Amino acid sequence: MDAQAVMELIPNRYPICYIDYVEDLILGEKITAVKNVTINESFFQGHFPKNPVMPGVLIIEALAQAASIMILKDPNFLNNTAYLGAIHNARFRQVVRSADVLQLEVTMDNQKENMGIVKAKALVEGKKVCTAELMFIVDQSKDKI
Repeated sequence: MDAQAVMELIPNRYPICYIDYVEDLILGEKITAVKNVTINESFFQGHFPKNPVMPGVLIIEALAQAASIMILKDPNFLNNTAYLGAIHNARFRQVVRSADVLQLEVTMDNQKENMGIVKAKALVEGKKVCTAELMFIVDQSKDKI
């Protein structure tokens, strides 16, 4: 999936869309997506100007967006919105800088109806930079804002 296909599925837009493309997707099982981190990212203006580092919370957001894509490609959840319900066991192992290619790997751990837990990890050059378990909730109500 390219960036356009991603934006057709999830509501995130610039400056908070952190998926450039999807490399691999197995419905209901796993996804591998990519974020190319560039010096032009808006968050580098304040975090930190003389030592630009991607904030950990945005790495988690990128993982959550990858999870949303995997979840919302399921025909049962198409045209709905997936929300992050909880973050468990988040660990940050190294910083992410401009010019890094952030590989986002998410696997389904447990799902019941419209809720579930995924295991997520972000890597740069094959090295783990972040791991976490994310709980999601899919809003299937017809009353969308």
